[in-house]
Amino acid sequence: MSKRAYNFNAGPAALPLEVLKRAQAEFVDFRGTGMSIMEMSHRGAVYESVHNEAQERFLALLGNPEGYKVLFLQGGASTQFAMIPMNFLGQGQQANYVMTGSWATKAYKEAKLIGETHIAASTEEDNYMSIPKLSDISLSDNPAYLHITSNETIGGTQYKEFPDTASVPLICDMSSDILSRPFDINQFGMIYAGAQKNLGPSGVTVVIAKEGLIADSPKHLPTMLRYNTHVSNNSLYNTPPSFGIYMINEVLKWIEEQGGLEGMHNYNRKKASLLYNMIDGSEGFYRGCADEASRSDMNVTFRLASEELEKEFIKASEQEGFVGLKGHRSVGGLRASIYNAAPLESCQALVDFMKHFKQTRG
Repeated sequence: MSKRAYNFNAGPAALPLEVLKRAQAEFVDFRGTGMSIMEMSHRGAVYESVHNEAQERFLALLGNPEGYKVLFLQGGASTQFAMIPMNFLGQGQQANYVMTGSWATKAYKEAKLIGETHIAASTEEDNYMSIPKLSDISLSDNPAYLHITSNETIGGTQYKEFPDTASVPLICDMSSDILSRPFDINQFGMIYAGAQKNLGPSGVTVVIAKEGLIADSPKHLPTMLRYNTHVSNNSLYNTPPSFGIYMINEVLKWIEEQGGLEGMHNYNRKKASLLYNMIDGSEGFYRGCADEASRSDMNVTFRLASEELEKEFIKASEQEGFVGLKGHRSVGGLRASIYNAAPLESCQALVDFMKHFKQTRG
Protein backbone atom coordinates (compact mmCIF):
# COMPACT_ATOMS: atom_id res chain seq x y z
CA MET A 1 0.00 0.00 0.00
CA SER A 2 1.25 3.48 -0.84
CA LYS A 3 1.82 5.96 1.97
CA ARG A 4 -1.38 7.14 3.65
CA ALA A 5 -2.17 10.86 3.42
CA TYR A 6 -2.08 13.07 6.49
CA ASN A 7 -5.85 13.49 6.42
CA PHE A 8 -7.22 16.56 8.23
CA ASN A 9 -10.47 16.80 6.24
CA ALA A 10 -13.46 18.24 8.09
CA GLY A 11 -15.83 15.58 6.76
CA PRO A 12 -16.02 13.07 5.28
CA ALA A 13 -12.98 12.55 7.46
CA ALA A 14 -10.33 10.01 8.36
CA LEU A 15 -11.45 6.51 9.32
CA PRO A 16 -9.39 4.14 11.49
CA LEU A 17 -6.97 2.19 9.30
CA GLU A 18 -7.75 -0.96 11.28
CA VAL A 19 -11.44 -0.59 10.42
CA LEU A 20 -10.73 -0.05 6.74
CA LYS A 21 -8.61 -3.21 6.67
CA ARG A 22 -11.33 -5.26 8.40
CA ALA A 23 -13.92 -3.98 5.93
CA GLN A 24 -11.58 -4.77 3.05
CA ALA A 25 -11.21 -8.37 4.26
CA GLU A 26 -15.00 -8.80 4.48
CA PHE A 27 -15.95 -6.72 1.46
CA VAL A 28 -16.60 -9.54 -1.02
CA ASP A 29 -17.66 -12.33 1.33
CA PHE A 30 -19.31 -11.27 4.59
CA ARG A 31 -19.28 -13.96 7.29
CA GLY A 32 -19.21 -16.79 4.77
CA THR A 33 -22.44 -15.78 3.03
CA GLY A 34 -20.85 -15.48 -0.41
CA MET A 35 -22.13 -11.90 -0.58
CA SER A 36 -21.01 -8.45 0.40
CA ILE A 37 -23.13 -6.90 3.15
CA MET A 38 -24.08 -4.32 0.50
CA GLU A 39 -25.72 -7.07 -1.57
CA MET A 40 -27.92 -8.74 1.03
CA SER A 41 -31.46 -8.01 2.12
CA HIS A 42 -31.90 -5.64 5.02
CA ARG A 43 -34.76 -7.94 6.12
CA GLY A 44 -32.43 -10.93 6.47
CA ALA A 45 -31.07 -12.26 9.74
CA VAL A 46 -27.40 -11.60 8.86
CA TYR A 47 -27.84 -7.90 8.22
CA GLU A 48 -30.28 -7.41 11.10
CA SER A 49 -27.73 -8.89 13.51
CA VAL A 50 -25.22 -6.20 12.47
CA HIS A 51 -27.89 -3.50 12.67
CA ASN A 52 -28.92 -4.49 16.20
CA GLU A 53 -25.33 -4.99 17.29
CA ALA A 54 -24.46 -1.44 16.30
CA GLN A 55 -27.40 -0.08 18.31
CA GLU A 56 -26.38 -2.10 21.36
CA ARG A 57 -22.73 -1.00 21.07
CA PHE A 58 -23.77 2.64 20.95
CA LEU A 59 -25.75 2.37 24.15
CA ALA A 60 -23.02 0.34 25.84
CA LEU A 61 -20.44 3.05 25.11
CA LEU A 62 -22.84 5.54 26.72
CA GLY A 63 -23.21 3.44 29.86
CA ASN A 64 -26.39 1.53 28.86
CA PRO A 65 -28.82 4.30 29.86
CA GLU A 66 -32.40 3.24 30.46
CA GLY A 67 -35.18 4.45 28.19
CA TYR A 68 -33.11 5.50 25.16
CA LYS A 69 -33.47 4.38 21.57
CA VAL A 70 -30.88 4.43 18.78
CA LEU A 71 -32.12 5.24 15.28
CA PHE A 72 -30.21 5.02 12.00
CA LEU A 73 -31.66 7.57 9.58
CA GLN A 74 -30.69 9.32 6.35
CA GLY A 75 -30.57 12.90 5.13
CA GLY A 76 -27.73 14.11 7.34
CA ALA A 77 -27.96 16.44 10.31
CA SER A 78 -29.52 18.96 7.92
CA THR A 79 -32.72 16.91 7.73
CA GLN A 80 -32.78 16.72 11.52
CA PHE A 81 -32.77 20.53 11.60
CA ALA A 82 -36.30 20.36 10.17
CA MET A 83 -37.52 17.10 11.72
CA ILE A 84 -36.87 18.33 15.26
CA PRO A 85 -39.27 21.30 15.19
CA MET A 86 -41.74 19.35 13.04
CA ASN A 87 -41.98 16.65 15.71
CA PHE A 88 -41.49 18.59 18.94
CA LEU A 89 -42.63 22.20 18.48
CA GLY A 90 -46.23 22.44 19.63
CA GLN A 91 -48.79 25.23 19.34
CA GLY A 92 -47.98 28.11 21.69
CA GLN A 93 -44.45 26.82 22.34
CA GLN A 94 -41.09 28.22 21.30
CA ALA A 95 -38.10 26.36 19.88
CA ASN A 96 -35.07 27.65 21.82
CA TYR A 97 -31.63 27.82 20.21
CA VAL A 98 -28.14 28.74 21.37
CA MET A 99 -26.35 30.46 18.50
CA THR A 100 -22.68 29.44 18.34
CA GLY A 101 -21.88 29.47 14.65
CA SER A 102 -22.81 28.32 11.17
CA TRP A 103 -24.39 24.98 12.08
CA ALA A 104 -26.42 26.33 14.99
CA THR A 105 -27.63 29.10 12.67
CA LYS A 106 -28.72 26.61 10.01
CA ALA A 107 -30.68 24.61 12.58
CA TYR A 108 -32.34 27.79 13.85
CA LYS A 109 -33.34 28.93 10.34
CA GLU A 110 -35.10 25.62 9.71
CA ALA A 111 -37.03 25.92 12.97
CA LYS A 112 -38.17 29.43 12.01
CA LEU A 113 -39.87 27.91 8.97
CA ILE A 114 -41.88 25.61 11.21
CA GLY A 115 -43.00 27.75 14.14
CA GLU A 116 -42.13 30.21 16.89
CA THR A 117 -38.46 30.44 17.89
CA HIS A 118 -36.34 32.06 20.58
CA ILE A 119 -32.60 32.74 20.74
CA ALA A 120 -31.63 31.65 24.25
CA ALA A 121 -28.02 32.87 23.94
CA SER A 122 -25.61 33.94 21.21
CA THR A 123 -21.94 34.71 20.66
CA GLU A 124 -22.48 36.44 17.33
CA GLU A 125 -20.93 39.63 18.73
CA ASP A 126 -17.50 37.97 18.79
CA ASN A 127 -17.96 36.26 15.42
CA TYR A 128 -18.85 32.98 17.12
CA MET A 129 -15.34 32.49 18.44
CA SER A 130 -16.59 31.36 21.86
CA ILE A 131 -19.28 29.32 23.58
CA PRO A 132 -21.73 31.24 25.81
CA LYS A 133 -21.51 30.88 29.57
CA LEU A 134 -24.18 28.49 30.75
CA SER A 135 -25.48 31.22 33.06
CA ASP A 136 -26.18 33.40 30.00
CA ILE A 137 -28.65 30.92 28.50
CA SER A 138 -32.18 32.27 28.99
CA LEU A 139 -35.13 30.12 27.95
CA SER A 140 -38.44 31.49 26.65
CA ASP A 141 -41.69 31.35 28.60
CA ASN A 142 -42.93 28.08 27.10
CA PRO A 143 -39.96 26.26 25.58
CA ALA A 144 -40.55 23.11 23.57
CA TYR A 145 -36.85 22.27 23.78
CA LEU A 146 -33.38 23.82 23.89
CA HIS A 147 -31.13 23.06 20.92
CA ILE A 148 -27.34 23.36 21.07
CA THR A 149 -24.46 22.45 18.77
CA SER A 150 -21.77 20.79 20.86
CA ASN A 151 -18.90 21.54 18.48
CA GLU A 152 -18.76 24.14 15.70
CA THR A 153 -16.45 22.88 12.98
CA ILE A 154 -15.98 26.21 11.19
CA GLY A 155 -15.00 28.42 14.12
CA GLY A 156 -13.39 25.63 16.11
CA THR A 157 -15.37 26.01 19.34
CA GLN A 158 -16.75 23.34 21.68
CA TYR A 159 -18.87 23.11 24.80
CA LYS A 160 -16.84 21.97 27.83
CA GLU A 161 -19.99 21.33 29.87
CA PHE A 162 -23.66 21.21 29.00
CA PRO A 163 -26.63 23.18 30.37
CA ASP A 164 -29.04 21.68 32.86
CA THR A 165 -32.48 22.25 31.38
CA ALA A 166 -34.48 20.35 34.03
CA SER A 167 -37.76 19.19 32.43
CA VAL A 168 -37.14 20.99 29.11
CA PRO A 169 -35.69 18.53 26.56
CA LEU A 170 -32.08 19.32 25.69
CA ILE A 171 -31.39 18.45 22.05
CA CYS A 172 -27.85 18.49 20.69
CA ASP A 173 -26.24 18.31 17.27
CA MET A 174 -23.10 16.28 18.07
CA SER A 175 -22.11 15.65 14.47
CA SER A 176 -18.49 16.67 14.93
CA ASP A 177 -17.61 15.41 18.41
CA ILE A 178 -19.88 12.48 19.18
CA LEU A 179 -18.10 9.71 21.12
CA SER A 180 -14.94 11.81 21.38
CA ARG A 181 -15.23 12.15 25.18
CA PRO A 182 -17.37 10.95 28.07
CA PHE A 183 -20.67 12.74 28.69
CA ASP A 184 -23.90 12.01 30.52
CA ILE A 185 -26.53 11.06 27.97
CA ASN A 186 -29.18 11.39 30.68
CA GLN A 187 -28.84 15.19 30.42
CA PHE A 188 -30.26 15.02 26.91
CA GLY A 189 -33.66 14.37 25.46
CA MET A 190 -31.99 13.69 22.14
CA ILE A 191 -28.60 13.82 20.44
CA TYR A 192 -27.95 13.36 16.75
CA ALA A 193 -24.98 13.23 14.40
CA GLY A 194 -24.04 12.75 10.79
CA ALA A 195 -21.66 9.78 10.71
CA GLN A 196 -18.99 11.21 8.43
CA LYS A 197 -16.75 12.84 11.03
CA ASN A 198 -16.42 10.51 14.03
CA LEU A 199 -18.52 7.44 13.29
CA GLY A 200 -18.08 6.17 9.76
CA PRO A 201 -18.73 7.03 6.12
CA SER A 202 -21.26 9.61 4.99
CA GLY A 203 -24.85 8.54 4.45
CA VAL A 204 -25.97 7.58 7.97
CA THR A 205 -27.44 9.89 10.59
CA VAL A 206 -27.53 8.57 14.15
CA VAL A 207 -30.27 9.71 16.54
CA ILE A 208 -30.23 8.70 20.21
CA ALA A 209 -33.31 9.85 22.07
CA LYS A 210 -35.49 9.20 25.08
CA GLU A 211 -38.15 6.78 23.95
CA GLY A 212 -40.89 8.90 25.52
CA LEU A 213 -39.86 11.89 23.45
CA ILE A 214 -40.03 10.11 20.11
CA ALA A 215 -42.82 7.60 20.78
CA ASP A 216 -45.55 9.83 19.31
CA SER A 217 -45.25 12.19 16.36
CA PRO A 218 -47.83 14.55 14.84
CA LYS A 219 -50.02 12.52 12.50
CA HIS A 220 -50.09 15.24 9.83
CA LEU A 221 -46.38 14.81 9.11
CA PRO A 222 -45.21 12.75 6.14
CA THR A 223 -44.45 9.20 7.23
CA MET A 224 -40.68 9.40 6.76
CA LEU A 225 -40.44 12.61 8.81
CA ARG A 226 -42.04 11.11 11.93
CA TYR A 227 -39.65 9.76 14.53
CA ASN A 228 -42.21 7.19 15.67
CA THR A 229 -42.15 5.64 12.18
CA HIS A 230 -38.51 4.74 12.67
CA VAL A 231 -38.92 3.75 16.32
CA SER A 232 -41.72 1.27 15.58
CA ASN A 233 -39.79 -0.22 12.65
CA ASN A 234 -36.34 -0.40 14.28
CA SER A 235 -35.00 2.02 11.62
CA LEU A 236 -35.98 -0.51 8.95
CA TYR A 237 -39.14 1.13 7.59
CA ASN A 238 -37.27 1.73 4.34
CA THR A 239 -33.98 0.33 3.08
CA PRO A 240 -31.24 1.61 5.41
CA PRO A 241 -27.71 2.58 4.35
CA SER A 242 -26.59 -0.90 5.29
CA PHE A 243 -22.89 -0.65 4.45
CA GLY A 244 -22.59 2.62 6.38
CA ILE A 245 -24.24 1.05 9.44
CA TYR A 246 -21.90 -1.93 9.17
CA MET A 247 -18.97 0.49 9.11
CA ILE A 248 -20.33 2.34 12.15
CA ASN A 249 -20.46 -0.96 14.03
CA GLU A 250 -16.80 -1.57 13.15
CA VAL A 251 -15.83 1.94 14.28
CA LEU A 252 -17.68 1.38 17.56
CA LYS A 253 -15.67 -1.83 18.06
CA TRP A 254 -12.51 0.18 17.45
CA ILE A 255 -13.56 2.80 20.03
CA GLU A 256 -14.09 -0.01 22.55
CA GLU A 257 -10.57 -1.23 21.78
CA GLN A 258 -9.15 2.24 22.47
CA GLY A 259 -10.61 2.23 25.98
CA GLY A 260 -14.06 3.59 25.25
CA LEU A 261 -14.92 7.26 25.60
CA GLU A 262 -12.37 7.87 28.34
CA GLY A 263 -9.63 6.41 26.16
CA MET A 264 -10.74 8.46 23.17
CA HIS A 265 -10.81 11.63 25.27
CA ASN A 266 -7.25 11.12 26.50
CA TYR A 267 -6.07 10.44 22.96
CA ASN A 268 -7.90 13.44 21.52
CA ARG A 269 -6.52 15.74 24.22
CA LYS A 270 -2.97 14.66 23.35
CA LYS A 271 -3.54 15.49 19.69
CA ALA A 272 -5.17 18.85 20.40
CA SER A 273 -2.51 19.83 22.94
CA LEU A 274 0.24 19.15 20.41
CA LEU A 275 -1.28 21.59 17.94
CA TYR A 276 -2.39 24.28 20.39
CA ASN A 277 1.02 24.26 22.11
CA MET A 278 2.63 24.77 18.70
CA ILE A 279 0.32 27.68 17.91
CA ASP A 280 0.64 29.34 21.32
CA GLY A 281 4.41 28.92 21.39
CA SER A 282 5.04 30.33 17.91
CA GLU A 283 5.56 33.93 19.11
CA GLY A 284 2.59 35.14 17.10
CA PHE A 285 3.55 33.50 13.81
CA TYR A 286 0.46 31.28 14.18
CA ARG A 287 -2.64 32.72 15.85
CA GLY A 288 -5.47 30.62 17.23
CA CYS A 289 -8.95 31.74 16.17
CA ALA A 290 -11.22 30.47 18.96
CA ASP A 291 -11.31 31.85 22.48
CA GLU A 292 -8.95 29.73 24.56
CA ALA A 293 -11.65 28.59 27.00
CA SER A 294 -13.85 27.41 24.11
CA ARG A 295 -11.26 25.73 21.91
CA SER A 296 -12.35 22.57 20.16
CA ASP A 297 -10.50 19.28 20.52
CA MET A 298 -11.85 18.32 17.10
CA ASN A 299 -11.23 21.36 14.86
CA VAL A 300 -8.11 23.45 15.44
CA THR A 301 -8.49 26.78 13.65
CA PHE A 302 -5.64 29.25 13.20
CA ARG A 303 -4.37 32.09 11.05
CA LEU A 304 -1.09 33.47 9.72
CA ALA A 305 -0.07 37.09 9.20
CA SER A 306 -1.62 37.34 5.72
CA GLU A 307 -3.83 35.45 3.31
CA GLU A 308 -0.87 35.21 0.94
CA LEU A 309 1.18 33.42 3.59
CA GLU A 310 -1.75 31.11 4.33
CA LYS A 311 -1.99 30.18 0.65
CA GLU A 312 1.73 29.46 0.67
CA PHE A 313 1.24 27.27 3.77
CA ILE A 314 -1.52 25.28 2.04
CA LYS A 315 0.53 24.77 -1.10
CA ALA A 316 3.62 23.68 0.80
CA SER A 317 1.62 21.36 3.07
CA GLU A 318 -0.07 19.64 0.13
CA GLN A 319 3.34 18.95 -1.39
CA GLU A 320 4.27 17.14 1.83
CA GLY A 321 1.15 14.94 1.83
CA PHE A 322 -1.16 16.97 4.08
CA VAL A 323 -4.84 17.11 3.08
CA GLY A 324 -7.70 19.33 4.26
CA LEU A 325 -5.88 22.15 6.06
CA LYS A 326 -7.62 24.98 4.24
CA GLY A 327 -10.16 26.78 6.44
CA HIS A 328 -13.85 26.82 5.57
CA ARG A 329 -14.62 29.02 2.59
CA SER A 330 -16.87 31.27 4.72
CA VAL A 331 -14.08 32.33 7.10
CA GLY A 332 -10.78 31.47 5.43
CA GLY A 333 -7.68 30.76 7.47
CA LEU A 334 -6.45 27.30 8.34
CA ARG A 335 -8.08 24.34 10.06
CA ALA A 336 -6.89 20.92 11.19
CA SER A 337 -9.77 18.54 11.87
CA ILE A 338 -8.51 15.90 14.28
CA TYR A 339 -11.51 13.67 14.90
CA ASN A 340 -11.24 10.32 16.69
CA ALA A 341 -9.56 8.48 13.82
CA ALA A 342 -6.94 11.14 13.03
CA PRO A 343 -3.69 9.50 14.17
CA LEU A 344 -1.41 11.12 16.73
CA GLU A 345 1.40 10.58 14.23
CA SER A 346 -0.34 12.82 11.70
CA CYS A 347 -0.65 15.58 14.31
CA GLN A 348 3.04 15.26 15.18
CA ALA A 349 3.91 15.42 11.48
CA LEU A 350 1.83 18.58 11.15
CA VAL A 351 3.59 20.17 14.14
CA ASP A 352 6.97 19.34 12.57
CA PHE A 353 5.82 20.89 9.29
CA MET A 354 4.57 24.01 11.09
CA LYS A 355 7.93 24.40 12.85
CA HIS A 356 9.79 24.08 9.56
CA PHE A 357 7.43 26.50 7.80
CA LYS A 358 7.95 29.07 10.55
CA GLN A 359 11.72 28.66 10.38
CA THR A 360 11.80 29.22 6.62
CA ARG A 361 9.09 31.91 6.34
CA GLY A 362 9.19 33.63 9.71
